[in-house]
Amino acid sequence: MKLIIQIPCLNEERTLPTTLRDLPRHVSGFDEVEWLVIDDGSTDATVEVAKAHGVDHIVRLTNNKGLASGFQAGLDAALKLGADVVVNTDADNQYNADDIPKLVQPILEGRADMVVGDRQVMTIEHFSPLKKALQRGGSWVVRQASSTTVPDTTSGFRAYNREAALSLQVVSKFTYTLETIIQAGKLTVAVDHVPVRTNEKLRESRLFPSMWSYVRRNGVSIFRIYTMYEPLRVFMTAAAITFLVALAVWMRFIVAFVQGDGGGHIQSLLLGAVLFNASMVLAAMGVLGDLLSGQRIMLQRVFERVRRIELELGVEPSHYEPGGPESAHGPTTGARAAPHRGRTEEQEALKL
Repeated sequence: MKLIIQIPCLNEERTLPTTLRDLPRHVSGFDEVEWLVIDDGSTDATVEVAKAHGVDHIVRLTNNKGLASGFQAGLDAALKLGADVVVNTDADNQYNADDIPKLVQPILEGRADMVVGDRQVMTIEHFSPLKKALQRGGSWVVRQASSTTVPDTTSGFRAYNREAALSLQVVSKFTYTLETIIQAGKLTVAVDHVPVRTNEKLRESRLFPSMWSYVRRNGVSIFRIYTMYEPLRVFMTAAAITFLVALAVWMRFIVAFVQGDGGGHIQSLLLGAVLFNASMVLAAMGVLGDLLSGQRIMLQRVFERVRRIELELGVEPSHYEPGGPESAHGPTTGARAAPHRGRTEEQEALKL
């Protein structure tokens, strides 16, 4: 059994040594524990620091693609590097690495495919009362949207077994935390959560410029992701509300007409007609969205099968650099890239 601990990084040369210092090299239930750093277009010495501190694998993206893309790139690489379980943690040492054994335990026991670390945000001293309230309210919304029981949905301290990692595909450009939970809930992936500890804050979060920007972007993300999986419910609800408003406006016109003042309320008749047409359009969009949602799920299953085929053929991870000379994998990016390393005769035959 191999555990790979992945760390998405963007200009983390100052905080990364502290994070790596606390990471375990041995975890009960695993024969191997390796570290993987995803460099999301850093302009500082993040990669050099990672190599100097014994990181086994590095995924170096050519430019800053965002946290969600970096997370997905790391997940793909970890699978191709033979991981049975992938743990994701932050480079700012927010999460207590001593809780990694607790995080992976439900997976080792076969009770879960994905485990989320619950920071118990109400007990974190450096979180303001407003942030705690927003975290609590946002997590409640995500639980309703995903049909899960995860209390801390924005936590990035997570563990995925191989099957969960194969099935999840992040399309958001902002964050993976909310999407993977909603996606897991809709795909009936077994999701669990465990309480974890946090460390003292080393720096301010750079994911969003302000609290209200965070709320706005997360709100949009939740709505967008939920609509991807439940378009019929979303659009039919909007259509029903619009239709009821149209009926109310028409009733106003009918009452005025019965009272002999219909000519002075033609605008109500026209507004009702516009709202009725809008409700029909929303209903049609719901039907079309439901059909597209079915197609998207089929494409996701195809993508999962492609992943499995790539793993079977031994396709090398993208944008990969070994952390040390002892790595069995050669670089697949940069001047020393070796894209044909380990290619089998069957692969060469397929190429021809």
